[in-house]
Order: sequence, then structure tokens, then C-alpha cells
Amino acid sequence: MIKLKNIEYFKPDENSEEIKYLKKRRMELGGFIPERTSYSKPIKTPNKDIFDFMKVSTGEKQMSTTMALVRLLTNLLRDKNVAPKLVPIIPDEARTFGMEGFFQKIGIYAHEGQKYEPEDSAQLSSYKEEKSGQVLEEGITEAGSISSWIAAGTSYSNHDIEMVPIYLFYSMFGFQRIGDFAWAAGDSQARGFLIGATAGRTTLAGEGLQHQDGHSHLIASTIPNCISYDPTFHYELAVIFREGLRRMHEKNENVFYYITTMNENYTHPDIPKDKDCEDGILKGMYKIKDYSNYKKNKIQLLGSGAILREMMLAAEILQKDYQIDSEVWSVTSFNELRRDGLETERYNLLNPGENKKVSYVEKCLGKKDGPILAASDYMRINSDQIRPYTSKSFYSLGTDGYGRSDTRKSLRKFFEVDKEHIVAYSLSVLANEQLIASKYAKEAIKKYNIDKNKPMPTKL
Repeated sequence: MIKLKNIEYFKPDENSEEIKYLKKRRMELGGFIPERTSYSKPIKTPNKDIFDFMKVSTGEKQMSTTMALVRLLTNLLRDKNVAPKLVPIIPDEARTFGMEGFFQKIGIYAHEGQKYEPEDSAQLSSYKEEKSGQVLEEGITEAGSISSWIAAGTSYSNHDIEMVPIYLFYSMFGFQRIGDFAWAAGDSQARGFLIGATAGRTTLAGEGLQHQDGHSHLIASTIPNCISYDPTFHYELAVIFREGLRRMHEKNENVFYYITTMNENYTHPDIPKDKDCEDGILKGMYKIKDYSNYKKNKIQLLGSGAILREMMLAAEILQKDYQIDSEVWSVTSFNELRRDGLETERYNLLNPGENKKVSYVEKCLGKKDGPILAASDYMRINSDQIRPYTSKSFYSLGTDGYGRSDTRKSLRKFFEVDKEHIVAYSLSVLANEQLIASKYAKEAIKKYNIDKNKPMPTKL
């Protein structure tokens, strides 16, 4: 009666058959406390020469960063350490991404082999399934693809086999559709690359709103161990990808990478000779070009992804037509810059009275002349993330709203992130900071036929 009153549980004697059985089963399952173990062998990071072809100019040849990535993956197949571990995962658009060459080189995995003759069997790049294939051609299923990616990304722990899963998808079909899976990937400490191809809100024209991604980087920023980048040029992509291989598969860091690539074709320059360039690419920003001639008025222009090239064109116009100097910065990751800013702010608050740390953004821009204007192919809040971590006046442009299914030029004009709007806004920013007369901004607004009364794109 006392045991019942005190709600005491019945526990058999330690030497009883029941307790012995329970303990035996528990030990067979790995012990009483859940433990994460891994005996997988790290993958040595490929030599830099595997990536060097992406650090030189493409000359007159134009290509998208999506195609540059496919060339990079093809080159990685030369590395004997990485090649057997690569797991390309394609939900649907292999030929759109230019990845059909992988079918012939490493085959599509099918546990029973190929049981039919594909329609394109006579083509040079034919569809080929085999038991030893490496490509996972999932069909139109984002949920199935990310599940395969998580399985491969956690195999280092579950099966003691290190693998390098690379899941390519239309960026809008990634974090927007499989956001819960991406969070689960972080929770299960998956390692690998998620590639948001045809990324940005204006880079893929004429496909309707279903493809206009203006927020995937913001969703990615909510996952603590997701490292995200929005590169513009092929050498940036090469530096980021190699570092991802090093961190995840050689140093065994439990992070995964989200990298956005575009389908817009353009020429790619040589990697800048500045010795700090690669370090800046990985930290989130570096100075890509200095348009300084007049030593009078200056503005700092921060561009990311698809909009960096618009920034560079705007800088040329500002210098040529308005005698305004500028420095253009390539921002490869507003998310990484924000994380650095948060860490810096936290350190300073927890160490009052000591020498204050300076954020990386402030190290880059703090001693530079002029206010800051930042823009990306994503919502303004993407670049606004770094606003608190610089003491300079900060202004931002972005692609808030639904947009329209139209040409790239029209879409960028609609969202006010084309070179003409950047020029007009730059002059207006300088006028607002009382560095030039406001008449120059007014003249530019009139010259470029900018409708001041047009509602913001966020209003339908």
C-alpha cells in the first residue's frame, strides 16, 4: 500500500533474468547514452591545380556559373581521392544544367542495371543506367532528392563511409520546397553541397514566379551549420568549393554548403592578384575594382551574385558621366558577414572596458571614403543584414515583391536594381549625405525615365 501511495515503480533485482536481458540488448544497441561515432577516412582536399583553370579569364567566351560548376565537377573526376566519393543528385533537369556528360562518364545508379534501351542511345551523351553508377537521377521529386542527399551526407557516421553529395536544383525548388528537410539535414549534421542553380529573382526570365528566387539565402541563414554563398565569377566558385571540400571532408566539420549559381551567360575575368582576395571570398567580401580618378566624391558599391555586374557597369557610368569615384566590392556572402558581425558584437558586449574587436565589414569599409550602397538579386533584407556592423551610412537595394515574367533587363528595371537605377540612387545617396548637389540626382532620374510615382514592387 505504501509503494502504491508513493507511486514506486517495480524494479526487478539486478541479477534477475529481466535486467540481464535489458542490459544485454542495450549494449548491443550501442550503450545507454546515444553516441555519434565515425570511423570513416577523411578525403584529402584536391590539389589547387584541379581548380586553377577557373582562376583565369574566359576571354571572349561566355558561360554561366552553373556551367562553370559542371566543368568543375567534371575536373574533379580526375582526382582519384574525390572521384569515387562524388554523388551528383539531379531531380529532373540534368540536360538543362549541362550535366548529361555525367551519364556517360560515371553512369546513373540503378541497383538492377539498365533494363531497356533509352531513346537517346545513339547520341554521344546517352542516358545510361548501371549497378555501379554514381549519379542519382531521382525524377521530379525534390523530397526524394533531398532525402538521398541527407542519406549520403550522413553516411560518414551511419556507415563509416565519407561521401560528397552534390544536389543541383532550381533554387526556388530548394529551400522553399524542402526547407524542413534542410533543417533536418543540419540537425543530423549532414555534410555536402546544395546547389541552387538558376538562382536570383531576375536571372531566369520568362518562367513565371515559380522560378524567381529572392529569399533562399535568407532561409539558409536560419540554419546554424549551413554555410551559404552567392558567387558571381567562376574563380569565386572555385575558391568556395575547394574550401567546402576541405572543411567538410578533410577536417570533418559538421557543416554543409548552399551555393547559388546562375544561368546567365557572361565573360569571367582573371582572379584578382590581391593576396587577400581568396581570404575575402571566403569571409564574404573583397574589393574587386577601384574606380578612383577624381579624388573628390566617392561611394562604396557592394554587389552580390547576379547584380554585381550591374554595380560595376554603374560605377563606370558614375565615373565617366558624373566624375564620381567608387570602389566596387564583391559580396560573396551577406550571411557569413552577418555571422562575423554577430560574433564581434557579442565579444564586445561580454568584454566591457577592453579593446573592442572590429567586424570584418568595418575592417573593409571603415576607413574608406563615402557612404555605402549595397544590392543583390534578393530581398533588401539580405544586404541589410550587415547594416549594424559598419559605422558608415548604409543604403540598400533588392528584389522585394513578386516581380513579373519578363526579360532580365525589364525585371531588373522593375525591381530597380539595374545599372541605371543604381546610378540614380548613388547620386541621390551622395546628395542625401550632402556631398553633391541634389540637381545631379534629379537630372539622372529624368534622364533614365525613372517613374518616381510608381508603387514599390511589394504592392500588387
